[in-house]
Amino acid sequence: MFSTSIVRRLTLAALGLGSTAAFVAAGPPTTPPQKGVGINIANIDPSVKPCEDFFHYASGNWLKNNPIPAAESRWGSFNELANNNNATLRTILEQAAKNASKAPKGSNAQKVGDYYASAMDSAAIEAAGLKYLQPYLNRIAAIKDLNEMQRFLADPKSQAGNAWYGAGVGQDDKISTQYAVQIGQGGLSLPDRDYYLKEDARSKALRTAYENYLVNTFKMLGDNEATAKANAATVQRIETRLAKASKGRVDLRDPYANYNKMTVAEANTAYPNLAIPMMLKENGLGAAKEVIVGQPDFLKEVSNMLKEESIADQKQYLRWHLVSSVTAALPKAYGDEAFKFSQTLTGAKKQQPRWKRMLASTDRALGEAFGQLYVDKAFSPAAKARAKQMIENLRVAYGERIMATDWMSAATKKEALKKLNAFVVKIGYPDKWKDYSSLNVSRESYLNNVLAARVWANEDQLKHFGKPIDRNEWGMTPPTVNAYYNPPMNEIVFPAGILQPPFFDPKADDAVNYGGIGAVIGHEMTHGFDDQGRQYDAEGNLKDWWTKEDAEKFNAKAAVIGKQFDAFSPLDSVHVNGKLTMGENLADLGGLTIAYQAFEKTPQAKAGQKIDGFTPEQRFFLAYGQIWRTNVRDEYIRQQVQTDPHSPAQYRTNGPLMNMPEFYKAFGCQDGNKMMRAAADRSKIW
Repeated sequence: MFSTSIVRRLTLAALGLGSTAAFVAAGPPTTPPQKGVGINIANIDPSVKPCEDFFHYASGNWLKNNPIPAAESRWGSFNELANNNNATLRTILEQAAKNASKAPKGSNAQKVGDYYASAMDSAAIEAAGLKYLQPYLNRIAAIKDLNEMQRFLADPKSQAGNAWYGAGVGQDDKISTQYAVQIGQGGLSLPDRDYYLKEDARSKALRTAYENYLVNTFKMLGDNEATAKANAATVQRIETRLAKASKGRVDLRDPYANYNKMTVAEANTAYPNLAIPMMLKENGLGAAKEVIVGQPDFLKEVSNMLKEESIADQKQYLRWHLVSSVTAALPKAYGDEAFKFSQTLTGAKKQQPRWKRMLASTDRALGEAFGQLYVDKAFSPAAKARAKQMIENLRVAYGERIMATDWMSAATKKEALKKLNAFVVKIGYPDKWKDYSSLNVSRESYLNNVLAARVWANEDQLKHFGKPIDRNEWGMTPPTVNAYYNPPMNEIVFPAGILQPPFFDPKADDAVNYGGIGAVIGHEMTHGFDDQGRQYDAEGNLKDWWTKEDAEKFNAKAAVIGKQFDAFSPLDSVHVNGKLTMGENLADLGGLTIAYQAFEKTPQAKAGQKIDGFTPEQRFFLAYGQIWRTNVRDEYIRQQVQTDPHSPAQYRTNGPLMNMPEFYKAFGCQDGNKMMRAAADRSKIW
């Protein structure tokens, strides 16, 4: 069941005692500054005072004029940029599909073209029905006892979807130079354990909708009404039992509590029904002597369930997880049922067009194959060079802020600078692309292509075991509008997709770029020093490098942020979870602080020349505010607050600014303004 990679990435989704690097202008300056570039003045709502609600001041008119499209659950700058990327990617994919027959067999061009063509051939998918899925369903149906169940789960090609738990190969948190086998909780269909356990009216309504989804899907698979209802109840009962044994999302943020290394023999004794030795052997990991268990109590419960739950019930659970994991590759009715249920979670009014869903599927399966074509069209070497220089400028600024802290000891500062200077930077796209030569793709069956890509991705991950760490590997594809920090790699990564307006614009002034992509860069850097990332050292090892006193001071300062965000309420009776969102909130505040410090060194900041009536400092904060412009459905907000470590967009805008005297000064905020916290209630870490 090695199907789910366990990766710790913190997304947008921290020696000598001095930094020796020097600040350099980030590429050719904009001369003269161009009006109307970078910040859209029309987005501003002048009826809102910036010191009362900066989110609605910076983007209020945009929010009024850009309702959420029917197929979306939210709409903002990230979505707009992703949409622009999708237009480019769609052209690439349609051209590839058209020319695939002329491309050399086995080439990336052939695979990308045929994958997308098969995905878009809805007539062939309808005609095939369950033809290509039936052999996998038959294999599940043939399981007779626990021994056969264990063999099925051990087989890397069995296709069980997200069943029971997650397992994979990843860096050892405490020995970052080695790969380790990792096993952790999983097996749920709903977004979070609490969806199964809460007794409020909304949670009950969601479970009812989920039950309808299960029943209707089992009926489409051929069950009669009574059998479909019985099987739906079985799946819900098994998943509820798994949910009760699962850790909550806040508890999952503790890297020490979720690192439990044991020998294979010890794991086999603790979880006898998981057949771990056989599973390792079947996945080419027979040489493994140890495994890292994320949640021991959860795996103990799964082991008990494999023994206690009837094989007949387990087969219905597996049957569901297989089918629900491939709905897009089955006849339209299956996808319609899945979307009907997702509406209760997200509030989307209609389904995404098929081309957009299949583009995303191609990106997941072959992202670095057609990502190469994307960067040729959308990402220039000049943009990469300027982004790199900005990163180095922020690294300098971060070093200065570390040295200026009045709460860190010299010993901790030394280690912090060591980690900062060790950050590996990846920009745009990989230096070495993935090799898809062993993945077979044809136009015969989209379902077969999806399953083949899954097997390939699993094998691609497993092959790392026992080898040196692959430091060229990326966790996102080039078109992705996002960025991440990876603690065991101690790396910050910025795909080409996000290095575009409004985040990054070569034609814009430095204020715009530092308030946009600069804040994103600072955000990812700060993840190296947030409540999770700070627990990893310069080499990426989970290791305490803080003095006891400094750690206590940091935790006290972080707790102030947690309290601030606990108080934010986007909807009646819905509050942000300050503990769940702690890492992202710290990264937002730290990132913006560092970006501002770096910006203040630029010629534009020193000159103080206004553009479109705004000072450079005001443009910096406006750029930051406008990248978070977002309209959101209530259903999405409810799910976000419950499951997402990122706070809602209005608080990612206002929350950090309410702690920044630099913001108060730029807009002339006074005591009593809503955006201006009392000095005793502010948080300043860096």
